[in-house]
Order: sequence, then C-alpha cells, then structure tokens
Amino acid sequence: MKKRLIFSFALLVLLLIVFIAVSITAGSVNIPPEELLRIFAGNPENETASAIVLKIRVPRTLAAAILGGALALSGYMLQTYFHNPIAGPFVLGISSGARLTVALALIASAGGALRMNSAVMVISAFAGALISMLAVLLMSSRIKSMSLLVVCGVMIGYICTAITDIVVNFADDSDIVNLHDWAIGTFSGMKSDGLAACSIVVFAALAAVFMLSKPIDAYRLGEGYAVDMGVNIKAVRIAMIVLSSLLSGCVAAFAGPVSFVGIAVPFLVKMLLGTARPIFMIPASFLGGGVFCIVSDIIARTVIAPSELGISTVTAVLGAPVVLVIMLRKNKENA
Repeated sequence: MKKRLIFSFALLVLLLIVFIAVSITAGSVNIPPEELLRIFAGNPENETASAIVLKIRVPRTLAAAILGGALALSGYMLQTYFHNPIAGPFVLGISSGARLTVALALIASAGGALRMNSAVMVISAFAGALISMLAVLLMSSRIKSMSLLVVCGVMIGYICTAITDIVVNFADDSDIVNLHDWAIGTFSGMKSDGLAACSIVVFAALAAVFMLSKPIDAYRLGEGYAVDMGVNIKAVRIAMIVLSSLLSGCVAAFAGPVSFVGIAVPFLVKMLLGTARPIFMIPASFLGGGVFCIVSDIIARTVIAPSELGISTVTAVLGAPVVLVIMLRKNKENA
C-alpha cells in the first residue's frame, strides 16, 4: 500500500508539471522551448512572446490548476457528506447558484450600484453556493432517496441557470462584454490580482479541510462510529458545508460553471490510490483536479484554435463517461 501511495502521488505531481509545461507552450502562437527558457530567465528575445507567456498563459494555467483542485476537493467533501459518489457541486446545483449571484453582482457593478473586485466576486459566489447548498440540505431532510435528491439538485441548477441566462441576455453594457463567455465557463482572462485572490481562498480552505481529515475519516465510517470516537458531528457537517460551498463558489466566481470535475476526479483518484482515507484523498483530489482541468483547458483552446470551446463542454465530454461508470457500478452493487 505504501509503495502504491508513493507511486500515485509521484504520478500526479509529474502529470501536473508536464501538463503545466504543455499548457504554457501550447496555443495559436507557437513559442519554442528555448525562447520559453529565456523568458523565465528574464532575458527574452521576443517581447510579444514574453507578454503572452507571463501575462496570459501562466495565470490561466495556474488558475486551471488551482480552481480545478478546488472543484475536485469540493466534490469529494460533498460525496463524503451525502455518502454518495455522484454528489457534486455541479450536479447538486451549487455551482449554478454561485454563478447566478456572481452574474447579478456583475450587473450591479456595471450599473454603478456595486464596486466589483475579487473580494466581492468571492463573497457573492459563496453566498449563492451556500444558499443552493442549504436548499439541497432542506430537501435532504424530507427526501430519503439519494437519487431523487440528486434530481432535485439538478432542478435547482436548471432554475439558477435559466435565471442567469436571462440576466446575461439583458446585460449589454460594455463593462460586462465578457459576461457571456464567463457564463459558459472559461479560465481565460485571469489576471495576477484575481489569481492571487483565488489562491488565498483556495489554499486557506485546503488547509482547513486537511486539518479536518481525521474527523471526516470517522464521519465517512458512520455517524455512530464518529460519535463513539468523540467527533462533534454537527460541527463537522457545518464545516464541510461551508468549505465545500466556499471552494465551489470561488471556482464559479473566477471561471464560471465547470461540470463533472467534482464527481469524476475523486472517483478516479480513489481508484488510483486504492484507499478512501481523507488524509490521502484530500491532497490527491486537489492534484488530480488540477491535472484534469489543465488538460481540459488545453483541449478547449487548441482543438478549434484560434476560437475556444467552453471549459465546461470539455470537462463534460471527459467527465460524463466516468459518471456513467460510477452509476453502473453502483447499480450493480445494489442489484
């Protein structure tokens, strides 16, 4: 088991490094590796290439890695909370709720009613994610069937998406010209200040989740066991709700909706590790989410270059088959 864990983490780190390098070099403008080395050494020969790499590709790649990790981690906590492998921020409508409140905040800022910055985006997204999460929890207290609860979550997502689409269609102000692109999901346009803001939020939440790894481990083994181990079930539940909402909300604030990452990545990582223990799953899910989203972003901006696909389109193509496998396996187990 120890050798498998070492191999798994080494593989995830290696894949992350390789795809970060590929992401920085790939694009409609070809930048040779030797020029890339000169750019990072601080003596570029081509200033245009330097600007493309440092101001566009590096922030975008790092955003994909960080936000992808946040989304996978949020999905892992939701799956642990509901004891179901198909519970995720996108499926349960949490990402859509965050997307709606961010869109409303952007409209308010364009109209002069609100001053938009990274803090306002994160707070508004967190509020939307938390409201959607509370709606799902309210239904879960009345609905015992997890499959029906997932359907209700999907309905919440559709409602929030419909309202957001209406808002986007009526938002023709020049200050929010990129709102439509954001509404379909993208890592493009990430600036250094936005990257710094999302990094602070995500890594702080990651540290908090990691500190909860032992209580979460007890919780996943059953509430009765957790109580016997002295775990405060109510406090752990609240922490998981807040942290998962914060992580998924942060993703929605800076990248818009990104589908299936929160379900597919924890499942794949669990298969890779051969264990579901949170102390291993938490960092591995974060690394795996980063790899998954960087690969998806590379595909999104290269397959029809110079145009781009929405990031959620690519993650759906890559992640939906995994979700189907999960459902088929779960159905076989219940048969």
